[in-house]
Amino acid sequence: MKFSELINTDWAQKAEKQGRLTAEMLELIYLEKWFKLFVPKELDGLGLTLPEALQLEERIARQDGSLGWTVTLCAGAAWFVGFLDQELAKEVFADPKVCLAGSGFVGGKADLIGEEYLISGQWTYASGALHATHFTANCEILENGKPLLDKKGNPVVKAFILKKEEVQILDGWSYMGMVATGSHAFKAENIKIPSNRSFEILPSKVKLKSPIYRYPFLQFAEATLAVNILGISLHLQELISLTFWKRNETRKYDEKHLKYFRKQEKKALEKLEKMRADFYEVVSKSWKELQKEDKISKKTLRSVSKVSRKLTSACRELNAKMYPFAGLEAAKTHTELNRVWRDFNTVSQHALLIFPFND
Repeated sequence: MKFSELINTDWAQKAEKQGRLTAEMLELIYLEKWFKLFVPKELDGLGLTLPEALQLEERIARQDGSLGWTVTLCAGAAWFVGFLDQELAKEVFADPKVCLAGSGFVGGKADLIGEEYLISGQWTYASGALHATHFTANCEILENGKPLLDKKGNPVVKAFILKKEEVQILDGWSYMGMVATGSHAFKAENIKIPSNRSFEILPSKVKLKSPIYRYPFLQFAEATLAVNILGISLHLQELISLTFWKRNETRKYDEKHLKYFRKQEKKALEKLEKMRADFYEVVSKSWKELQKEDKISKKTLRSVSKVSRKLTSACRELNAKMYPFAGLEAAKTHTELNRVWRDFNTVSQHALLIFPFND
């Protein structure tokens, strides 16, 4: 079976209507273990390399933006398995339907009292919240009510694993696109959890041997988000072309206009393919460097950041340039084209990829 045949084209519209992934989508995810792209095989994960996972994420996003984004964000949260207490990891990933949703926002406070943390807070944009079994939450640390500061006087921050029954999901996703991601906020009020449910994403805190957990989180995040934007863009470009040629059946554009469109269509696809090739070349280089040297040079990491941002910028530019050729069909809210356009113009707003640099 071809990859494109795995995902029913009707699922996306149904998912958008209900504001969450469909049961069929989730069944496929569990079967294919897509929420566990980076989880080791010993814990029933796929144990993919970063280049392998990126190509898969791109293909899923090209089929449906909300599905691709939810898989990417939840699989990204499951990447934290490399930093968890390993007894906790066995407990969490014993569930074949495990799904971690989370937020990078430091929205809570965790007070260490004896061997337990008392946690309260509210966190935003947790993609996949409606079917998550666990949540990751960043908190400022206190000890017996007093803020804990680092050597520079800044608050110490740690991440925590919270169970779904310990949090309350807040209906906070009211945006025009990526509707089916269910990227809602969540909160916790005075919950007590054992200290082993805290973790830190630091090189010195890695618990597993696989090189994927030594890939710096910033570039990991940039790359995984960029391939989603690429996948959605390739889908959008395809739909724009299909709509243009359908319009031509009734409007009968003259040859001058058709020639112009063909030229723009070709230029857009060629640029996307070149940017795609450049992106995977740089990521592959960084991965090989990590495998060989057990680290990635600052120069290479800057290249990963730069190529991820350039790819995103190119997608914005080309989608904006080609969009008018779809005509008013693109503005009909019930069409696939309009949904993909809304998804793109929502996901491409991610703060991590707005600027062409990360310094």
